[in-house]
Amino acid sequence: MKNKKSFFYKTFFGAVFFLSAFLFCACKSSQTANASSGQWNTNYDFVFVHGLSGWGHYDSRNKFFPYWGMKNGSLMKQLKREGFKTYDASVAPHGSAWDRACELYAQLTGTVTDYGVEHSERCGHPRFGRDFSKEPLIPVWDSQNKINLLGHSFGGVTVRLLAHLMTQGAPAEQAATAPEDLSPLFAGGHADWIYSVTTLAAPHNGTSVYHIPVDSQQKKSTAQKLMDKTNTPKKDGRADFDYAAFDMHIQNAREINKWLITLENLYYFSYACSATKQAADGSQEPDPDIMDKLFRASALRMGRFEGTTYDDIYLSKDWQENDGLVNTISALAPEFAPAKEYPETADAVSSIPLEKGVWYIMPVYKGDHMSLLGGFTKKHNMTDFYIEHLSRINSL
Repeated sequence: MKNKKSFFYKTFFGAVFFLSAFLFCACKSSQTANASSGQWNTNYDFVFVHGLSGWGHYDSRNKFFPYWGMKNGSLMKQLKREGFKTYDASVAPHGSAWDRACELYAQLTGTVTDYGVEHSERCGHPRFGRDFSKEPLIPVWDSQNKINLLGHSFGGVTVRLLAHLMTQGAPAEQAATAPEDLSPLFAGGHADWIYSVTTLAAPHNGTSVYHIPVDSQQKKSTAQKLMDKTNTPKKDGRADFDYAAFDMHIQNAREINKWLITLENLYYFSYACSATKQAADGSQEPDPDIMDKLFRASALRMGRFEGTTYDDIYLSKDWQENDGLVNTISALAPEFAPAKEYPETADAVSSIPLEKGVWYIMPVYKGDHMSLLGGFTKKHNMTDFYIEHLSRINSL
């Protein structure tokens, strides 16, 4: 048990995943919805990007316990059987949104990871990273072969940033790099390479879990303890702002949202999760029927807090509803972005026209932070959910 606990702390729920992989079979859905491929207008590649401390195609653990699907078996395989072309990326588990976006680009293009001259010098790490030239994630990517991006949790800002750089480029990198040495990612001008962006339980506007102090009567959840541990900057000379934890603080997420604009050429969808219910005093408390025990302590702290945090951030009562790690209000849509609720009458193959350049806020999913993946210990078979949503995108 000691060794399992050690693995648990090193890989953010690693032991939970490891035990689950052996205690539960990787069962497949026996009653999945059939994709309405006859009504599709497109069928571009779907690229799934994991969140904090996650993993994907290039990680060995993905073979015995897939991030996307978890105890239900590989969601990628299940969706491919329905006619979708799906791929799951592997980006830095605790890296900044910038570093993760650069790694995602290298995987999609089959190139050497380039973090940029200006960024690498400012953040104190090498400019170049892993080479994916021998194993690109997808067969081809260009304006004729677009992609749809889906990001869970911190994967949400990762995919938003990739889309932004592909379209707008990076002026700081352009100024610091000779044209012949500049990565195409930082050059921009590739707005037509991406079709849609979908975020899932993403902390668009940060999460209060980093801002609410723990008093003597409260305990941190296992989930939050591991978030704190895995996000502690390493003593390797890297800047302390080049990490996921920094990007997920509320004030830092707000600064990101000021320049990470919503692009007028893309379709946007956002799913938030909620696993709390109203308590007798009007605050929010964990709903034990849908929230795993791993998240309940942090959910209770987030659900009770209203007022000004120790670092002078005011949080209204609207911030109390949460999924255990992310406030529901934060996951609805990025601050400053144009957004509207998804039409209630629309379905996966609806003829209702959707606008580009607008965030469609989808119905809040009743589940904790990991439910849209299949859940840690509470089983959610999400195959039908993704068949419906991917068919919706293909029908646009």
